Amino acid sequence: MVTHKDRDWGRWSTAELRSRRAGLLAGLPSAEKLLAGALVEQHRTCGRQGCRCSRGQPHGPYVYLQVAGRLMYVPAGLAELVRSYVELSDRLRESLEEISGINLELLSRRELD
Repeated sequence: MVTHKDRDWGRWSTAELRSRRAGLLAGLPSAEKLLAGALVEQHRTCGRQGCRCSRGQPHGPYVYLQVAGRLMYVPAGLAELVRSYVELSDRLRESLEEISGINLELLSRRELD
């Protein structure tokens, strides 16, 4: 993840900063498919005698969405769709952090528009 702390924006010209910001803004994804959180996969053993999990083949993976300290079960049929929504949210957050870093640099130059 790129944050404003990871870049040396001071080496960039004001025109370059504004161009980079415009490109980031143009590439922002639609907010329709955002889903903040993290996906967690778990495998389980049931403890039944003779079950495959007792021979080292646990059940799962079971997918959960972790949001605000809670886990929400994600049905297997929706796991990839939810994964794409979470990845989209991550990309959006990274872009917004980079835009914020550019704006901080422009502010420090007194050239924020």
